[in-house]
Formats: sequence, C-alpha cells, structure tokens
Amino acid sequence: MFLYNVTLQEATAINQAILGNFSGTKQQEIIIARNTRLVLLRPDPSSGKVNTVLSYEVFGVIRSLSPFRLTGGSKDYVVAGTDSGRVVILEYNPTKNCFEKVHQETYGKTGCRRVVPGQYLATDPKGRAVMIGAVEKQKLVYILNRDSAARLTISSPLEAHKSHTIMFGCVGVDVGFENPIFACIEVDYGDADEDPSGEAFKSIEKMLTYYELDLGLNHVVRKWSEPIDHKSNLLVPVPGGTDGPSGVLVCSENFITYKHQGSAEHRVPIPRRENPLEDKQRGLIIVAGASEAGDLYKISIDYEDDVVQAIRIKYFDTVPVAAGLCILKSGFLFVAAEFGNHYLYQFEKLGDDDDEVEYSSADMSIAEESMVYFRPHELTNLHMVDEMESTCPIIEAKILNLAEEDTPQIYALTGRGSRSSLKILRHGLEVSEMAVSELPGNPNAIWTTKLTASDEYDSYMVVSFVNDTLVLSIGDTVEEVTDTGFINNTPTICVQQMGRDSIVQIYPQGIRHIRADKRVNEWQAPKGRTIIQATANNRQVIIALSSGEIIYFELDNVGQLNEYQERQEMHSSVTCLNVGPVPEGRQRSKFLAVGCQDNTVRIISLDPDNCLETLSMQAVTATPESLAIIEMIDQDADRSHGTLYLNIGLQNGVLLRTLLDSVTGLLSDTRTRFLGSRPVKLFRTQIQGMPAVLALSSRPWLSYTFQSRNRLTPLSYESLEYGSGFCSEQCSEGIVAISSNTLRILTVEKLGDVFNQLSIPLQYTPRRFVVHPSSRNFVIIESEHNTYSPSEQKKLFEKKGLDPNTELSNLPVDVYGHPKAVPGKWASCIRLLNPFQGDTLSLIELEDNEAAFSMTTLVFHSNPQELCLAVGTAKDVTLAPRTCSAAFIHLYKFAEDGQSLELVHKTPVDEIPLALLGFQGRLLAGVGKALRIYDLGKKKLLRKCQTKSIPRCIVNLHTQGSRIIICDIQESVHYATYKARENQIIIFADDTSPKWLTATTMIDYDTVAGGDKFGNFFIERLPQSISQDVDDDPSGNKVISERGNVYGAPYKVSCIAHYYVGDSLSSIQRATLVSGGREILVYTTLLGGVGAFIPFMTRDDVEFFQNLEMHMRSENPPLCGRDHLAYRSFYAPVKSVIDGDLCEQYNLLPPEKKRYIAEELDRTPAEIAKKLEDIRTMVAF
Repeated sequence: MFLYNVTLQEATAINQAILGNFSGTKQQEIIIARNTRLVLLRPDPSSGKVNTVLSYEVFGVIRSLSPFRLTGGSKDYVVAGTDSGRVVILEYNPTKNCFEKVHQETYGKTGCRRVVPGQYLATDPKGRAVMIGAVEKQKLVYILNRDSAARLTISSPLEAHKSHTIMFGCVGVDVGFENPIFACIEVDYGDADEDPSGEAFKSIEKMLTYYELDLGLNHVVRKWSEPIDHKSNLLVPVPGGTDGPSGVLVCSENFITYKHQGSAEHRVPIPRRENPLEDKQRGLIIVAGASEAGDLYKISIDYEDDVVQAIRIKYFDTVPVAAGLCILKSGFLFVAAEFGNHYLYQFEKLGDDDDEVEYSSADMSIAEESMVYFRPHELTNLHMVDEMESTCPIIEAKILNLAEEDTPQIYALTGRGSRSSLKILRHGLEVSEMAVSELPGNPNAIWTTKLTASDEYDSYMVVSFVNDTLVLSIGDTVEEVTDTGFINNTPTICVQQMGRDSIVQIYPQGIRHIRADKRVNEWQAPKGRTIIQATANNRQVIIALSSGEIIYFELDNVGQLNEYQERQEMHSSVTCLNVGPVPEGRQRSKFLAVGCQDNTVRIISLDPDNCLETLSMQAVTATPESLAIIEMIDQDADRSHGTLYLNIGLQNGVLLRTLLDSVTGLLSDTRTRFLGSRPVKLFRTQIQGMPAVLALSSRPWLSYTFQSRNRLTPLSYESLEYGSGFCSEQCSEGIVAISSNTLRILTVEKLGDVFNQLSIPLQYTPRRFVVHPSSRNFVIIESEHNTYSPSEQKKLFEKKGLDPNTELSNLPVDVYGHPKAVPGKWASCIRLLNPFQGDTLSLIELEDNEAAFSMTTLVFHSNPQELCLAVGTAKDVTLAPRTCSAAFIHLYKFAEDGQSLELVHKTPVDEIPLALLGFQGRLLAGVGKALRIYDLGKKKLLRKCQTKSIPRCIVNLHTQGSRIIICDIQESVHYATYKARENQIIIFADDTSPKWLTATTMIDYDTVAGGDKFGNFFIERLPQSISQDVDDDPSGNKVISERGNVYGAPYKVSCIAHYYVGDSLSSIQRATLVSGGREILVYTTLLGGVGAFIPFMTRDDVEFFQNLEMHMRSENPPLCGRDHLAYRSFYAPVKSVIDGDLCEQYNLLPPEKKRYIAEELDRTPAEIAKKLEDIRTMVAF
C-alpha cells in the first residue's frame, strides 16, 4: 500500500506573530507562524479587513520568529528559529510574492532539543545583532551588517553559553546605539543537580541577566545579573535611547517589576477581576502581552532624565487569551488567539479618560503582597473590525452528509472552555448576501452593463423573462427605467456595452445598437430564422441563427456596427458561443469558441486574414452548454503574462478547462472537473481586480486566481440559474444572480478559506459526540476542569451569603470565561443538540463533581427496538496521576424519537471508563486496563466477561464481527477476538513499538490506521495467515497456548506505512469527499488542520510521484533549512507515503527548474501539473 498525503486545510492555530514593513512600503504587515507554515497577512486600514497575501509550507517546526531592520533601511527582514539546527534570515519579495532565503547558518543538530538553540530569539532594536538561545545552556549571538553592495551579511556565531542553566525568556534591550544588550531570565541548577537532599533545589533563584555584545572586541560578556521573583515568566523591553529610559519589565505571578542596571526597582501588582467565586490562592500571570484570562492592561512609565520615578497600571479591555499581540501604527490591534478565532480590533481611545482605577508603584511598598482588583466591562477602548475563523483545537470530528448535499460536511468539536463550539465545515467559499429582491416572474437571464467604457460602476441591470425584458437602473436604489432604448416586449439573448458609449441588445429577431444620443440602429434577422445564441465584447458581436449560420459584426472607428461579408455555415446546431475580451492595445479578440450539438467545440478565427476559418476542434463527452474564453494570471505557465483558457461547461455537469494557444488557436492540456448534476453555465466576473469565471451547476462554483495560483472552489450558497458581474459604489466586486423568482447580489471575500464554517456555541470543552440515526440529532458530552458546576456555584453563593444575581456574578462567559475554581473541581454536561437549527433540545448537568469522558449509542439484543446511550463518567478526577473517587456508566434511552433523553440506570465501575462501544448487542467498555462486556439489566449493567491483559489504559475501541481492536493510551493497538461459546476475550496480537494513541480507525478487518500525540501517522496490518488461523480456531485454545513475545501477545502486527504529519491527529476516518470519488483517509489535527491520505491505484503513479518527490527534495529544499526526508522521518523512517504538499510546490518553481524536472521525468511541465491536479481533485479538493 502506498499513500499520497495532501493538506486540505492548513492548521489554523497561530503560535508566533510578528509585525513589520516586510514589503518595503509604509504599510505594516503581519507574519504569523502556523506550526510549520509561514503566512503573510496585510490588514487593510480603509476596510479593516485582514487579507492573506502568502502562505508557505516550510517543512519544519517554527519555534520562534523575530523581525529586524538594518539601520537606515526601509524594509524588515525575518529571522526564524526552527528545528533545522540553523538560523535562517528571510526576505519577502513582493514582486514574486514569495519568501526568499537571504542567509542560512548551521549551528547545531536538528530537532527540538533542549540544548540546541532555536526556542528563544531576540533581536537588537537597531537591527545590529540577533541572539538565538536554547532551553538549556547554549546561546549564540550573530552580528548583522551590510557589505559594499548593500547586501545583508551575518557574522560567525559568538558564544554566550553557560552550563547547568535553563532559560525562560530572552529580549533585546533598547539601548540606542550603545553596544547591543540582551536580557535573559535564567536559572542555574548546578548545585541542585548535585544535592541529593533537595535542599539546594528549594533555594534556587531566578536571575535576570544582561549579555552585552562588544562590537569593538567582537565578544559577548555577562554584564549584569540580579535575582528576580522565582515565578517570573516574561520580559517586556522598555523603549530606550531618545524614546525612553530603557530597561525591561519583568512579569511575574501577580506582579510586574521594572528592572535595569543602575536603576531602582519598581514593582506594581497586576489587577485581578472582581469575582465572588474567585480562588484567592490562584496566581495571575502575563502571557504574550495580556493576562492568562485575556485582560489587557495599560502600563505607563513616569521617568525624568532617563530615571524611572514610577510605573502605573490599569485595566484596559478584555480580549481572547492571546498567543501573540501586534499593535499597528494605523490604530489596529491584531490578537492571535491561543484557541478559537483570531481578531483585529481598532483602537477607539487609549484609556486616558475613563474612570478605571490606576495603581502605581509609588503608592505601595515593594514587599506588599496585597491583591488589587478591577471591575470588568464591555469593550470600550477597542472595537472589533474583523475576525479570522479558526478551528483550533479540533478535539473530535466526523464526516457525515446529514444535509444530503453534493458533498459531505465535517462536524468538528472545537475550542476550549466557554469559547468551545460545534463547527460544521462545508467545502466552499463564504458568500455574503448584500440584497435579495423578488421579481414579477421567473427570469431566465440577467446582465449588468455600463453606459460608457470609462464608467467606474455599472448603470443598468437587464433582466430577461420568457417574453419580455426588464431594465433596472443601479444607484442608491434599484428601480425600473423605461427610456433606455431597449425593447421590452421580447426576451433578450445578450447585452453588451460597446465602443466608447453605446450598448447592444441582442434578441431573437435582431440586434439593437443603442447610441449615446439615443439613436438606434437595428439589424433584423432573415425571415423564417431567429437568433438562438449570441456573444459580444467591447468591439465584436457574433450571433448564431436557427439555420446554423454564424454571423460576425465588428465596430468600426466611427462607432458603427458592421457585418462581415461572409457567413460561416455550421453542420450541426449551435448550442453556445463565446468571444474573449479585447486584449489591451488590440482592436479585436482573435478567437471565437463555438459549441455544437454534435459534442464538439470549435475555435474559429476572427482575424481579418482568415476570418471565420476553423483553427482547431475538440470533441467532448456531452453537448456543450456554455463557453468562456478568459485570460488568467497563471503561475503554472512559463510566461510572465496571463494564460488564455477556454472553459467548457457540459450538459452532464462537467467543466473542462483547456489551454488556448494565443497565437495559433490550438487547444491542449485539458483539465476535467465534475461540478454537479445540472448543465454547467459559465459567466465572466472579477475577483480582486483579476478575471474570474462563475460556473453554475447544482451548486455555484468560482474559478479565480489567488496567491498566483488558479483555484476552482464551490460557493457555500444555494443553486443559482444565471449570473453576471456587478460593480457599484456600495459593492465594487460583486455577483448579481437569479434563483427562481428572486434577484440576489452577492460578494465573496474570504478567498483563501477552504471551508465555510457554521459555529454552534457550547458551554464547556467538548469531549465526544455521537449521532442519533433517525432524528440526526447530536449528543455531545462536555467537561471542564477547574470550573464550578451550576449547582456548586449555587451552593457557594449560599455558603458565602452572596447574591447570585449581581452583575459581577453573571458576566458573559463567552467573553470572560468561567470563574476558575480550586483544583479538582469539574463542570460537565450531556447536551442533545439539533445541528440544523443549532437548538439545544435537552441539557443534563452532571452534579457532585462528576465529569463525562466517553459515550456510545447501542442497541441491546434483549431490547432490539430501543436505541440506548451509554456515557462513561467519573467523580473527583485528578489528571496526574489519573485517579477518581468513583466512576459510573450512565445508561440513557432516547425518547420522543431522539428529541429527549431519559436515565435508565447508573452502573458503578472501579476506574474511569474512557472507551465505550456497542458489540454484538452488548456494551464493550474499556475501564482503565480492563476490557469488559456488559449486558442490560433492570437496575444496572451486568458484567458478562472481562480481560485485564491491557498494559496501561484503554482509550478507544473498534470492532468488526468478533474481532476487537483495543487502543492503549501508550502501548499502541492490540488485536483481540471474542469467543462466544467460551465467553472469553483473547488478545492474540499487539505492536512491536509503543505509540501514544490519539486517533485510530479500522481500514479493513486486519488493518488499522492511527496517529499518536507526537504527530506520527501509521498503518498496522495483521498478517492474513494469522488472521485466518485465529478465526478458524473455534475455542481459542491454540492462541492461548502460544507463548507471548517479550511479555506481549503471541503475534505481532507489521507496520506497512509511517509518516510524520507534524501535528497531533485528533481524528481519522474513511470517507468519500466528492461526488463519484473513491474512499480516502481523512484526518484532522489538534491545531485545526484537515488532511487526507489518498491510496494509489497503479504502480506507475507510485513510481512517478516517488521520482517527483525525490527531485523536489533536491531542487527545492525547505525554506528554513530542514532536510525534508529527515523531517518526515522525525520519529521513525517514512514508509510508503509520498508528501503531496512537497510535490505541489512544483507549480511554484521557476520555469527553468520545472523544465529540468520534467525532462528528468520524461514529461512536460503541463503533464506534471495536470497529474498533480488530478490526484487531488478526483477524490478531494
């Protein structure tokens, strides 16, 4: 078995965010790291939207990022710390829209090791040096400079190592143009390491250390070191030089301290939220510029002559808990959330004129340990202007087609705490509905047109009905107009603005040429014949008559429409026509595309030298319904200008995209895509100022250019019948379309998104969900640690004698989260949810500190008419070590056809039941190490069988027939069989190596695919001979008598595929993603990514992609210096899996490299690009 891995949606979590002028313009941009991917974002100051400019896979774990600018420069560079063991400096090239590697210096081994630098990164504010540090011991400093050609240079590394030292943070201190200084939080554990009594460990001190780079001596020295609070975790540099007093703010638990060499220390407490249920013993720390609860603070420093007098702090606003904050000069704040969606805020004010209490270091003693509080309020200083959707973290996902659409949906449990949600992911772009208006009948076509070629916006909207035409004017309102020169009592076939200031209306009986002064020229169709098809651009009109004739008209220099003297006779009925737009600087478009009833498409010349001659022909599989010639900016082509494509929509729902040679008119390199069950209609439009094609079938699709690549993506909208581009003052790039008897104006904004997301909020962190088959309702279990349940909160209010209805007691949990409880407290619920309406039908809150961890639906053989729900819970759970005071299996039955739940009974068990599954009319339960079979009893579940041969803890179960796959939390998969006659579970096979499992699925009876928490994907298979022997042994005695290997099972499974994904897999499932596609393995990851493993069908494909991958490794090494083969073999050698993400970067290579690789593979670049597109689009998107 060979598999091809592709990413369907990149990880949506952000672990690093930096700000700078990376394009060399005045506009600030944001670079974020999504685990292994670098993304450039450009906030638009006018609209407040965040646009994705570039996203690039680096095939390495991005551990740290930092921007810097050389003195006197106008452009920021990026220095990246990754797991490659190299420091890499990158530059963004706006012309090519790519990151370019400026420098790469090797300093250590690969991987995320504690003694290899890369975890911490700090740059000198003046761009003169960079420090890259490891978690332990090693710190390297590089000097940055320019050479005589003004190119960036980097020095050899200068060491600042210190043995037995752990680093917690590192920043560059702003000292103006004095010698660069870097501040680090360090702990020396040398004495504690040698003291067996543990006394030295208790007296360990954290130190704030200054490292100075002497530019004259080219040497790094420890300049200054001072003890700080042992719970300090973050350093924030203070502006220096001419902008401030320099120094750092040391963020500790509950306090912020100002420190600098030769300056007095100033300490101020961090204000905490007023909350009657607060745990007073719980500390508060600052992470990434905000508190761990998401509260923002404004810190002011009072200083005189570079001497700090006091620091002041006050509450500012509350945002989601952030992994990174970026403040833009244009007045925006970008919040890269730790979990959930990311936000762009605009500053409304700076918090100077509010009544918020401000605390100063001058008002209290440094030793004072008192806590200070603030009252949280709604956003007053910030205003949210844009939201970037994120699915991080995906806890569990299922691929289902509950909505019975063309493609299935992904239902995912995402988020953490009060920001959790059930997200429904549909493949498609999100569509914003600007307006919906009813029309007096069912129209069959619509066009928009300008009055003159120089108009910026459309003026008319022309709607054609069966027997008349409606003309609407576009302005502040859309209303009917009658004095336009259009004929209203006939249907319209085509409308086009022509020349400088005229309009053409084509109708079945003729052509109406309306001049600017309202003069009208008419061309009447010959008697007995009508116009059945027509197409036009700014200077040309082509019509097809019912007799099969094609007539060509062209605009002359005085604006008169003239008929070409000859006519082209087609031997088959014409079903569609299209002429491309007039190229810039040209008089006419050279080509006409004609689709005929005989399943052919012809390219006809419109050049005066050979006008109406057939240049090429393509046979298609069905009758052509629609055609569109369009020039798209295509990076696949070997040219800097656009590529001419002919798009062919067929009546069987297939879209063909064929390369049209702009010189000869020959057709080549045809790409095929099935769009839906209806005939495909094509319409030209514009997206981000570039040509695009709207394709309408049973669902609408959009073919457009994004990040220099052609994309064909469905729109998440109902089916449309006809469309046209729309441009007005309120909507500069829209689509006007008709559906039944309604007119709709739509816009498409989030072009980079693969999925359109519908979010249903939840109360606590979701753990598992199942589907009720008949009602299609979801049952979701949610549980939250360190949180009070509603009943516990009520008891606490009564105990403290407080009013539970105050404003502070009822803060919105979706903004401020649940109040943090003392450790060991749990809040949990079982929710019955309608995913179509988003309504909660039933909510069962678990009491007495009980939390739910697993569940399944099943039918007991003793009661086959009733579907039951089993839920595994535990009471007073501690996570490390995993213990509980009591554990239960709750059994519920569905009532009212799945609209409510009724408790049947509650069965006590001795450990936490983390895995439940229906098995042969009974319940299979993984209770700690024990695997048990329960049957239905009147007062509780009855234990029928058990085995305790599992090494650690059962976290998942799968079954087919009598075969049981047991997933251990640490010791990989175990194969077992149930012998009903002996009532015995026999474990007969296990894995040869341990795996910390997070997701598994059965591919077939003998094969299991899974992923572990370190990011590895694997497929294990039981040899068929062993499988046959076990099934043929009726009693299982043969297996029992076999001696186990190394205290394990008698037989071992073999690993047939292994691959490092780079992120913990949270779910994996066999599924079909597109209509008519075959089954593939679809997985989701903890950081919000979605990917697929596609099995190869032929050996030729395997060899082709293996060779392509090999050439890509050598010709296009990863951007940040990681060796690709070593990266995909992070924990174990990659086996039988080809990296599709690397292969797809072939389309981004320069033309000469493309040609070289193609020659080595004995192919053309177009053939390779087609092969890459087909393997993805045939089964996925």
